[in-house]
Amino acid sequence: MKRRQFLLSSAGVLAAPRLSLAQGRSVLRVVPQADLAVLDPGITTATVTRNHGFMVFDTLYGMNAAGEPVPEMVGAQDVSEDGKVWTLRLRDGLRFHDGEPVRAEDCVASLRRWARRDPFGKTLMAVTDELSAVDERTLRFRLKRAFPLLPQALAKTTPYTPFIMPARVLPADPNAAVTEMIGSGPFRFVAGERLPGAQVVYSRFDGYVPRPDGTPGISAGPKVVHVERVEWRIVPDAATAQAAMQQGEMDWWERPIPDLIPLLRRDRSLKVEVTNRAGTMAFLQFNHLYPPFNNVAVRRLVLSAINQEDYAVAMGGSDPSLHGGKVGIFLPGAPMATEAGVEAMAGRTDFDQLRRELTEAGYKGEPVVMLVGTDSPVNNAASEVTADLLRKMGFNVDYRAMDWGSVVQRRTSQQPPDKGGWNLFAVSADGDYFQDPTVVPSIRANGKDAWVGWPDSPAIEALYRDWFLAPDQEQRKAIARDLQLQTLKDVTWIPVGQVFLPTVVRQNISGMLPGFIKFWNVRKT
Repeated sequence: MKRRQFLLSSAGVLAAPRLSLAQGRSVLRVVPQADLAVLDPGITTATVTRNHGFMVFDTLYGMNAAGEPVPEMVGAQDVSEDGKVWTLRLRDGLRFHDGEPVRAEDCVASLRRWARRDPFGKTLMAVTDELSAVDERTLRFRLKRAFPLLPQALAKTTPYTPFIMPARVLPADPNAAVTEMIGSGPFRFVAGERLPGAQVVYSRFDGYVPRPDGTPGISAGPKVVHVERVEWRIVPDAATAQAAMQQGEMDWWERPIPDLIPLLRRDRSLKVEVTNRAGTMAFLQFNHLYPPFNNVAVRRLVLSAINQEDYAVAMGGSDPSLHGGKVGIFLPGAPMATEAGVEAMAGRTDFDQLRRELTEAGYKGEPVVMLVGTDSPVNNAASEVTADLLRKMGFNVDYRAMDWGSVVQRRTSQQPPDKGGWNLFAVSADGDYFQDPTVVPSIRANGKDAWVGWPDSPAIEALYRDWFLAPDQEQRKAIARDLQLQTLKDVTWIPVGQVFLPTVVRQNISGMLPGFIKFWNVRKT
């Protein structure tokens, strides 16, 4: 299918009045980083689903531009002198998209569901004696001990995000997905116009009351919507997306491939900007349930051959200004960042020796099922580098190319690799996902209760708990250093690089906010 045919076929499902509307200034057309395969942000860590979540839902607290938690849905808070009782009152005017008011019982039910999966949520609930609705607009945490990080937990912007949903749509089964996308956020999800693999549509929620104070930040402050619709058009082919941007058929391309950045910069109708100064970090996730990566000796050999610069070039192109330095498990420059143990990623190229060591470690030539999301440029680039490296090391790589949505769905399987499971995948996320142990998606190592891959390391778990119990920042930094050393010793996962990826918009688009992609505050003139 040709580019114009694709774009017209996607638009062709819209009613005629919408087509005329879409030609004006009230519609923002966006090429997102990947297809929205999973709608419920409560059951996946997929970044594109998190982004969708912030369109439809809201959070009790948000993050300001400095990354600090501030009230968002909360209008007033009261904290007891001993820090054990937090009383939160919702601000005026909060309504769900179906017209029902947001009630404290909705917040309580949403937070309980969130805490079943999210590591930070589990930690908060472990110190909570009672979470209850005092009245329709007031909820209360009664804690076993003071937990100053409570606002930070409820302001979390990384998956799993503590979005507030109506209690009536939450399934009784904690593993089941929410099927009705009814939130209280600034946009409505237009279910009837969703075309999996092609289109996702949102309309402005006219009943949304922006916060009256504060400054727009990462997820906090007044969320003022200046467009009537946002249309995500799924365009897997980079050349097609480039042409659509240059010809004005699309307004915003979230994540162009690095090879096209110089060409896009030369087009005066476009702006190429890095809006997320935390960058993007990529990592390899092993499946610890099955050979060969249930063997720590095999994982350590892979670690020893990692050259992060190879990944940075593949993911971010040849421009060194878009590359981060050598990274550990925490975001460089963040308070918990350390270089301890990163020398284990030695970039070994003695492949004859590596192949011998791999055999000695117990690898028997079994296929390594590697899941590759080809429509996600960064994940695809990291996957190609990894597959090439593994083959040189002597692994029998079974390279399974698919769209990223399919990776997101398949990676939850605990079946054997030859029966629908997997052994390895490469994935990337906003640098904000790696600030500290409260948000790193793969930090836990508590077996079947861990993130996909299901590593089991009592030493990592002990350090994780110690970090939250530490009395001050200096001790937290020391524990974070030990946590990184233990993670790289056990090789539960491998950070492979950081890049700073530009986003591309047309010159008539303004108001983009820092951090992850979002569409309030954005104007199209």
